[in-house]
Amino acid sequence: MKLRLAFTLAVTTFTLCTASLASAAEQVQITDPYIELHTGPGRGFPIFFVAPRSQWIGIELRHTDWYKVRTEDGKVGWVTRQQLESTLTDAGDKKTFRDMLLDDYLSRRVQMGAAWGQFKSEPMLKLWTSYRFSETLSAEGTLGQVQGLFSGTDFWHINLLSEPWSDQRISPFFSIGLGKFKNIPNPSLIGATPTDAQLANASIGVRYYLTDRFVLRSDYTFYTAFVADTRSLEYRALTAGISFFF
Repeated sequence: MKLRLAFTLAVTTFTLCTASLASAAEQVQITDPYIELHTGPGRGFPIFFVAPRSQWIGIELRHTDWYKVRTEDGKVGWVTRQQLESTLTDAGDKKTFRDMLLDDYLSRRVQMGAAWGQFKSEPMLKLWTSYRFSETLSAEGTLGQVQGLFSGTDFWHINLLSEPWSDQRISPFFSIGLGKFKNIPNPSLIGATPTDAQLANASIGVRYYLTDRFVLRSDYTFYTAFVADTRSLEYRALTAGISFFF
């Protein structure tokens, strides 16, 4: 008896939840002669039902450019975005859909990238990763290496990065940060000693959203290495590279 009661309550709860989700789905009206419902989100799935003009359907879920819809009589299937673009909303306006890639770009959180450039006229390679806290503010960690003629330099720094127009395809940014700097002279240099110092930097740059999940980036950075209490070394670097987001 208890098992039957529990089963009845579970079925009732499921039915109420399903009805609630169905009622919460956005309703649109078909204006084309018909819309084809597939059994799955792809053209490889067969068409099992055709919904006629003037019927209302509810949009419940999106998967890539396919949308899960529910008809007035409860049939559930998948429809392409192209077919839904001709439908009308409750207000009588044409339904609009924002491009998926733009959605991904605007909601990006983590980025990773690499760049090549010049550090005080010497070749430089750097790798970075960043996490976006808000639309305009990110934290970024960078590892860099410079292979000079007379010495090699390794450094790292963590920056706070501001990107005021992060929703634009071309987006300038500014950053400041702190880190460590280590310069190791070539063994052939007599009397040269390694330098291990605190590092501060400030950067200005620009990002350009290329395509899919890839972003081009170029930046100009001013570095200050504090090698002693009363002595510091200054360097400038210009780099360009590519990153991807997810």
